[in-house]
Amino acid sequence: MAGIMSYGVHIPRYRIDRSVIYSAMGWLNPASWMAGEKTVANFDEDSLSMAVNAAMSCLNGVDKRTVDGVYFASVTLPYKERQSAAIIATALDLGSSIKTADFTGSTRSGTAALLAALDAVQAGSAGSILVCSADARAGKPGSLQEELYGDGAAAILVGKDSSAAGFRGAHSVSYDFADRWMADFDRFDRLMEDRWVREEGYTKFIPEAISGLAGKLGLSPGDVAGVGYPCLNAREHAGIGKRLGLEPEQVQAHLLDVLGDTGSAYPLILLVSALEDAAPGDNVVIASWGSGSDALCFQAGDRIAEVRNNAESLKARLGSKDMLANYAKYVSLRNIIPVDMGPRAETGIPWEQKALSWRHRRSILGLVGSKCQKCGTPQYPSHRVCVNPHCKAVNMMEPYGFSDKRGHVFSYTEDYLGFTRNPPSIYGMVDFEGGGRGNFELTDCEPGTVKVGTPVEMTFRMKFIDERRGNYFYFWKAVPVRE
Repeated sequence: MAGIMSYGVHIPRYRIDRSVIYSAMGWLNPASWMAGEKTVANFDEDSLSMAVNAAMSCLNGVDKRTVDGVYFASVTLPYKERQSAAIIATALDLGSSIKTADFTGSTRSGTAALLAALDAVQAGSAGSILVCSADARAGKPGSLQEELYGDGAAAILVGKDSSAAGFRGAHSVSYDFADRWMADFDRFDRLMEDRWVREEGYTKFIPEAISGLAGKLGLSPGDVAGVGYPCLNAREHAGIGKRLGLEPEQVQAHLLDVLGDTGSAYPLILLVSALEDAAPGDNVVIASWGSGSDALCFQAGDRIAEVRNNAESLKARLGSKDMLANYAKYVSLRNIIPVDMGPRAETGIPWEQKALSWRHRRSILGLVGSKCQKCGTPQYPSHRVCVNPHCKAVNMMEPYGFSDKRGHVFSYTEDYLGFTRNPPSIYGMVDFEGGGRGNFELTDCEPGTVKVGTPVEMTFRMKFIDERRGNYFYFWKAVPVRE
């Protein structure tokens, strides 16, 4: 049986209380006021980097050689023409003998990618496929989207071993319903009148998909432990559950008040949330929204608790946060307003460096160094000569990955002269557990919080954007371990 082998999430560290945005902007439609907070990607986070970090959590303890493919779903892909799934696979050091594909065009793309992976496994064309979904959508200041959208990512490893949950079936409905859209020349997406969206689309398509699934599988409301679906409005969200004959405790918490609408990743994050509460044998239904709806049913496996312990929980990620105190910092991180970069900010690399980036892709994107086969000393970056002064073996190095290794800060600097959208720039030497040392930027930390000995782990982030040449550059940074 095809199913879920493991899962992981990435939730940005920053949050902003919606009242902070309201006090700065006000709203054209006061009736749409939402309580709570939403997640905010840091300046060096985008959909691709968040997907890599969710995947790292998902693949914890998994032999990467068993992964046959990577599917990536997002409506905020960094490139219009360059496959993001291939970049993710390189960052995860999965090798080249895998299939990769991007899914986009609708917030239903997350479940579309998940269904495609399940179909491939069931058909026998793949043993396991990693499905990543992430979005970091920017709403126009003062818009309903700014109020609604949050940032986040989820990763699901689909395979024949349904350790976490077995796949029971799915039902889809597809409609060209233009609730929101974004043309090539748009910076922000556009939204149809919200009541029209709720009454003619949202409250009809999701029940239709879930009811169709229940009919296919012969499920009654009492057969399901939890049902999750995206939320556009808390009142209508509860109303859908009542229409389906569900008790309030059967409806999965929508997370809109602590997370926000994370686009393509939203239903997959809700699926992770449901699996974290599921007991073996429980049926869990998850539905998506966007140009229709997909509804999928999974049954929690006997080893769900074991799988649950392999990754940091969604609850822990949601609880580990820092609040943004002002709106100016928020729009600066989202690159919505222009910020002076100063004379020291020189970005962009010469064209000839593209060849070097290709040749050293495992080192740069995969953070793969080397380990001496003679003395066992790890080092980054890789070199043919062992750095151990007592060894100095030549041409006896084997690949050694650092992306999944923790370490501690050996030394650090807070730089107030170099430009960063979240000053100051903090960087320093990191000593890795098991050996190896490297100089890395630190992120998701405030001045004065980093000390010598601070435990850190690696996170995949944007290094910078070269707008003159249309390139995104990614690398690994160190982040203090969340408590």
